[in-house]
Amino acid sequence: MRLTRRRLNRTLLRRQHLLERTALSAADVADHLIGLQAQEPVPPYLSLAARVADFDPYAVSRGLDDGSWVRLGSLRGTLHVHTAADALAVRPWLQPALEQQMRGRVPASGEEVAEVTHELLADGPVEHRELGERLAARLPGRPADLTVVARTIVPLVQLPPRGTWHGSGGIVWDHLERRTGGTLVEPDTEAMVRRYLRAFGPATSADLSVWSTVTRLRPVLTRMPDLVRHEDVDGKVLFDVADGPIEDEETPAPVRLLGTYDNSWLSHAARDRVTEAGTRGNWMGANGGVAMTIFVDGWLSGLWRIADGRVRIVDLFRDLTPAERSELDDEIARVESLLRR
Repeated sequence: MRLTRRRLNRTLLRRQHLLERTALSAADVADHLIGLQAQEPVPPYLSLAARVADFDPYAVSRGLDDGSWVRLGSLRGTLHVHTAADALAVRPWLQPALEQQMRGRVPASGEEVAEVTHELLADGPVEHRELGERLAARLPGRPADLTVVARTIVPLVQLPPRGTWHGSGGIVWDHLERRTGGTLVEPDTEAMVRRYLRAFGPATSADLSVWSTVTRLRPVLTRMPDLVRHEDVDGKVLFDVADGPIEDEETPAPVRLLGTYDNSWLSHAARDRVTEAGTRGNWMGANGGVAMTIFVDGWLSGLWRIADGRVRIVDLFRDLTPAERSELDDEIARVESLLRR
């Protein structure tokens, strides 16, 4: 099937639960999305509120408190919030790619850093600064950011209250397995490919690699007999799960307010499923995203920030119709109600 760009847009929104809010639980949605980008504390809650009907942010906070949810480095080496079971499956698959990011910072595979990190956390969680100081003392002459190396080489999670709803606190690290009471799962590349395609497909191997930083995935895709193939308007092959829904391009797409780095638009090579080349640059500053994102009719159409618990529109990239403005006002009211909780 040849898919127009607009049809790919609507299909992605369908699979991301961004065409209408779902009655699924926050945990089920987080697992379907394979985690929620969490470089900043609030955006994962915004991601869920945009997708889940009757979303309760404190349900996620309680999960972070009891270890059924965790906050750790995963996709692209950036912080994500996952359910515990998902983190135990995703992190081992990503581990070789994460270690590749550390090449040049540590000798060989970082085994020495891993060994010392395990020793330092043997008796329990360790505060971020203390872990850095103790690593520096044990490994003199290494890079200054040894805590970054340590949490990349070793699956470490940030403990609450950091990352909880309206919570605050310093960074404290613990082992993923100890925190969750679970065991790291043997990597299964084909299972991860299918999960990605269900949430982000149809897609190319390059899309998969941009999403995960795992490379050499095209041979995996081509040898999976259960996958189907579509084409985009340029004739590029897009792989998909056989039961993946393909949305009609005329399906309406509602206004949504998302966080700074929602994976819905950071998980494809061209990043054009929900953005236009002329608008992406408005979001990107010298050190990353400059504000959170507004999507209108399925496309990135503006930027917003939180100021004193309210939504402040930073910029709109085009004039909105009266109906779109009304939708935006409704969505602003919904987000502000969430922020007051």
